[in-house]
Amino acid sequence: MRRREFITLIGTLSAVWPSAARAQQPDRLQRIGVLIGFAENDPAVQSWFAAFRGALTKLGWTEGSNLRIEFRWAGYDSDKMKTFAKELVDLRPDAILSVTTPVTGALVRETQTIPIVIATVADPISSGFVTNLGHPGGNLTGFALYEPSMGGKWLELLKRIAPGVTRVALLFNPATTVPVKFYMSSIEAAASSFAIQASTAPVHAKDEIEGVIAALAGNPGAGLIVMPDLFNTINRDSIIAVAARYRVPAIYFFRSFADSGGLASYGPDFAEQYPQAAEYIDRILKGEKPGDLPIQMPVKVPFIINLKTANALGLDVPLRLLNAADEVIE
Repeated sequence: MRRREFITLIGTLSAVWPSAARAQQPDRLQRIGVLIGFAENDPAVQSWFAAFRGALTKLGWTEGSNLRIEFRWAGYDSDKMKTFAKELVDLRPDAILSVTTPVTGALVRETQTIPIVIATVADPISSGFVTNLGHPGGNLTGFALYEPSMGGKWLELLKRIAPGVTRVALLFNPATTVPVKFYMSSIEAAASSFAIQASTAPVHAKDEIEGVIAALAGNPGAGLIVMPDLFNTINRDSIIAVAARYRVPAIYFFRSFADSGGLASYGPDFAEQYPQAAEYIDRILKGEKPGDLPIQMPVKVPFIINLKTANALGLDVPLRLLNAADEVIE
């Protein structure tokens, strides 16, 4: 081969090599960490991760071939969150899926470089994770759940379902919830509009739930807003059972509560975020920067009424409200 032809060939290969390398990058074994702030035995949560894995498969990722997933289940144990966050970061994965607000807090304290995709996180701005949803910058992006005006909507819907409600308590665990002040402005505005007294009802352990609801039910006109909270999600069956026992109308932030016998729910569909999270993971593994991917909010917020529970509480739900619901469980 003549020298000029050889130099031309080398130049052509040099130009092609970077793009070829990028195209082949997904074929190498890459590792993602997944840190989850829910109970491992929760069927709903398991279904979310089945959808997450299925979406990754459709995108060309095969566990054991070009992808390895490291799962860690922390429940709502803050010590486990810290331990597992450090453990995953020490593995130096190519990306981490962070599930729930407290888990994300633990992870961002451990790394500012490993890409983090969030899901089932309430509000990344008020939690201090980012300052801009459209262009988060840094190493974090993903899918948020709530915005402040939803607080007022919970109170409004509860009042329309149960017109006799004159007092509402907000049930939450201070250690695992989004700061309640995030919702208070809209809740207080709605409370003033409907002449309802709103107060906070913090609980710190499962065995405190009954005492708080029993005290609330001690006077007429009681209603309950079960706030977005990892603690509340894990203890949903207990909360629903106690609210039924004391005949306290309650509205919840997630449809699994209504499915499990809660009176009503108004909140985003958590499940839809996991295939979306898989798409963001895919894009990051193929070279995109998390800080350039916008944090997305839910497009639709379903309103679910459990008519069987309403009937058990002696509530005559207005037909107009039933027609407005996305789903009525009978």
